[in-house]
Amino acid sequence: MLWVIAKQLKSHPALIPLFVFIGGGAAMSIAYLSRLALRNPDVSWDRKNNPEPWNNMKPDQQYKLFTVNMDYSKLKKEGPDF
Repeated sequence: MLWVIAKQLKSHPALIPLFVFIGGGAAMSIAYLSRLALRNPDVSWDRKNNPEPWNNMKPDQQYKLFTVNMDYSKLKKEGPDF
């Protein structure tokens, strides 16, 4: 299968950027999905020891990848402890 792709890339060099950008997009999407699965507090991998990981979030802890006009260091807790 790879030799067919390599053969076509040699005969049609204009396809090389297409393969590069498709491969880069696939790699970035896999990286983002793995970050969501491992770092997001909404995902619970260990239900026995930590069934509700979102309750362990500190008010100044950033878990979003990108926020606009938000300074997490100035936030204060606005709720009870569970």
